[in-house]
Amino acid sequence: MVDFHINKVHGMMTNQKNIRNISVIAHVDHGKSTLTDTLVIKAKIVSKDSGGGRYMDTRKDEQQRGITIKSTAISLHCKLDQDLIHAYTKPEDTQGTEFLINLIDSPGHVDFSSEVTAALRVTDGALVVVDCVEGICVQTETVLSQAMEERIMSTLVMNKLDRAILELKFPQGKLGETLRRRCEGFNAKLSQLGHSFKVESLQPEKNEISFCSGLQGWGFTLRTFARFYLEKFGLSGYEGEVRLSKFLWSIKVSCTSDDPFDPQMKHVTKPTQKNLLLLFTFLIQFIKSGICVLKVKLKKSKLI
Repeated sequence: MVDFHINKVHGMMTNQKNIRNISVIAHVDHGKSTLTDTLVIKAKIVSKDSGGGRYMDTRKDEQQRGITIKSTAISLHCKLDQDLIHAYTKPEDTQGTEFLINLIDSPGHVDFSSEVTAALRVTDGALVVVDCVEGICVQTETVLSQAMEERIMSTLVMNKLDRAILELKFPQGKLGETLRRRCEGFNAKLSQLGHSFKVESLQPEKNEISFCSGLQGWGFTLRTFARFYLEKFGLSGYEGEVRLSKFLWSIKVSCTSDDPFDPQMKHVTKPTQKNLLLLFTFLIQFIKSGICVLKVKLKKSKLI
């Protein structure tokens, strides 16, 4: 995300090839508005110390009731990597690497489904926010069905990882399997609802699914950690990030060490009866273990 400058945003309105309208849709209380607030703060439109939150809820009754009633839009200035743009768009469809994202926060309550439909009809894509603990709920299916009817491609945002780690204290193995099941369940719903046109399954290794905590203001994709580990070993490049992302979402494997920072961890093999004790998934070992270690250190420092 790029810092907000009104003159820059006004100038980008003339570059229509790089304007995208994105709706944020979800079941009620899955963290949709909180995630939107985080993006608004990240763009430095408001200060994180301003307090209050729910910046997209402009009506008085929305603030009082704590729910979104009317769809509200805001413009965000975003800069993307050139390799990422080339991977998902045709050269003639974009101009430059800076984009103007018109983010639309829509209601999550079933009584205001008409607002969701109205928002989807002017958007290019949708962010479907799902609570990683509760999974897909009734209204999630409803808004996803609405997106399919409007022929809007959706991407998945797994929210509330902080709740799973800090409040419910999911073991690392359970957390990894839960996230995998949530992704598989979402793809199953996509396949079930995408009857009017062909819908491809979303793949985390292709950067099509993100994991976050809207409340704490952090998130990542597999490519985020792929880039981190490549830089750690002095490597770089989009192709390398794609290949490493596939490993991070791979099936269970065995290794010569269970510590990703151990110099002995050099050889990865298929599971056998002899090495079942060192069985793990890259997702758990390289990502979730690091987050859990950070949680322990922050707790000892009394920062959380």
